[in-house]
Amino acid sequence: MAGGMQTNGTEELMRMLGKLGDKAQDVASGALYEGAKVVADAYRAAANSIKTAPRKHKEHGKRLPTPAEKAVASKLGVSRFRKSTLDVNTMVGAADGYAEMNGKQKPIRLITRSINSGTSFMQKQPVFRKASAGSQGAAQDAMVAKADQMINEIMNNGG
Repeated sequence: MAGGMQTNGTEELMRMLGKLGDKAQDVASGALYEGAKVVADAYRAAANSIKTAPRKHKEHGKRLPTPAEKAVASKLGVSRFRKSTLDVNTMVGAADGYAEMNGKQKPIRLITRSINSGTSFMQKQPVFRKASAGSQGAAQDAMVAKADQMINEIMNNGG
């Protein structure tokens, strides 16, 4: 026995998808930008919460980062958006490059990782890990809200 199915609104859906198709990457970029702002704000707050202490000579045990190390770890980077036909992505985290520490050039990411994960001589302060985990939900909410707003604008303004 053959069955039949009738749908309403298919033409409208196809028209909507056609309008959005040309602007989909713009919507993804706008949403990603909003999410990156939320994560960057969480990282800035995390960097400001790092406990520091001046370095003392001949101290045994693990130490806290120095104020200079905290200042270096506070340098935040947001990478350039990378777009392909299927997605748009970016990274938020420690800035690229080097900083001078005690007369030596050290990678900024090394200093940041040392603070976050600890070393044999520095106490662990997982502030960036907590910021990343804690900001995921808020970043996703911001991205969904921005995407909805942009899609509604595209649909209401005729593209």
